[in-house]
Amino acid sequence: MIKPLQDRVLVEPKEAETKTASGLYIPDSAKEKPQSGTVIAAGPGKKDEPMEVKAGDQVLYGKYSGVEITVEGKKYIIMKQSDILAIL
Repeated sequence: MIKPLQDRVLVEPKEAETKTASGLYIPDSAKEKPQSGTVIAAGPGKKDEPMEVKAGDQVLYGKYSGVEITVEGKKYIIMKQSDILAIL
C-alpha cells in the first residue's frame, strides 16, 4: 500500500455521475471531474503543521488538485493537506 510522506494525503475519488437527475446518461467526454473522495492514508504531518485529516474522512478538494495515480487498476490522488477544502 502507498504511505504518503509529510503533509500529503492519499484520496480515492468519488465516481463521476453517469446519469443526470432527469435520467439522461452523460457521455464520458462530458463528465465532470469529481471533487470529493475518501481519505485512504495520510502522512504524519510537518513539525509546524499537524495533520487534520485521517483515514476514512470524506473530503472536498479543488478540481485540479494533486497528482492522479493508478495502483492495481484503482485510481487515487495524492495531494497536500492544504489542497483539501473541507471535511464532509
